[in-house]
Amino acid sequence: MPESHVSLLDRIRVHIAIARPDHSIKNIFVLPGIVVALSMTGGPFTGEMARNILLGFLATTLIACSNYVINEVLDAPFDRLHPVKQLRPVARGIVNIPLAYLQWIAMMVLGIATSWQISIQFTAVAAVLWIMGCIYNIRPFRTKDVAYLDVVTESINNPLRMLLGWYMVAPSLIPPVSLLCCYWMLGCYFMALKRFSEFREIGNAGVAGAYRNSFKRYTERSLLESVSFYASFAMLLFGAFITRYRLELILSFPFVALMMTTYFDLAFKPNSSVQHPEKLYREPVLMTELILTCAVITSLLFIHIPLLARMFTPTVPLASH
Repeated sequence: MPESHVSLLDRIRVHIAIARPDHSIKNIFVLPGIVVALSMTGGPFTGEMARNILLGFLATTLIACSNYVINEVLDAPFDRLHPVKQLRPVARGIVNIPLAYLQWIAMMVLGIATSWQISIQFTAVAAVLWIMGCIYNIRPFRTKDVAYLDVVTESINNPLRMLLGWYMVAPSLIPPVSLLCCYWMLGCYFMALKRFSEFREIGNAGVAGAYRNSFKRYTERSLLESVSFYASFAMLLFGAFITRYRLELILSFPFVALMMTTYFDLAFKPNSSVQHPEKLYREPVLMTELILTCAVITSLLFIHIPLLARMFTPTVPLASH
């Protein structure tokens, strides 16, 4: 149906759809920033923090939705080559494009205005989140077309979301760099598996390259090699954070490893949920492991176990410098 024949109600619906409100589940990546900040500051939870968290989630959602709108508009020519994404509203030609651009800017402005009610630090990170969406989608940058850089730049949204959560409750403190980088590499791990699952599902390198330019440089093998790199790097950084800030978290490592293994296995399934992260809640085994892992990590952030410090005390004299 051409855009000129779309009713007002349907037009409203498609403009809501291109903002992908169902993808708001990804804002769950804000929560670790909140929880870790609260565990490390040790202060009471205040009414102002509750207000900032509510406003923060609203601002984050608005910024993310703004990025989704520009993604839908600029990806339409490529989405028409995809067996599933060709059904998206812009690809079908039922979206008013000038209005979509206005929607993109308006949602960003509302998101930044809401962020300003929290703190300058939160606002700065929200602005960077929006700018990264532009770099990822808009030429001359459009990093989503460059192999490996597409994964790295898209996944930087992970530490940015963690920072947003952190600054909701601890605007005056600087979060650990090791934790932010771990979160980044973990996001790269998930994103690279998404690319692998998409590439494998299409099953034709030529078709995959026509749909996504970065696929012209990828193979299944190279994607899995990158997955191994990101997973190893993420766990190295997780270990650095654990030894420096919270040794108790070493007990959570088996749970994290199990969850990552399950996610890896899902990437090999036809029409995998890995390709559509907003649908991962339909995977009961993964969701059970995720809930258990989050519960273990949250508990260990607030529980002190002196025995662990004694167990991991160096047994060899450290060389002096």
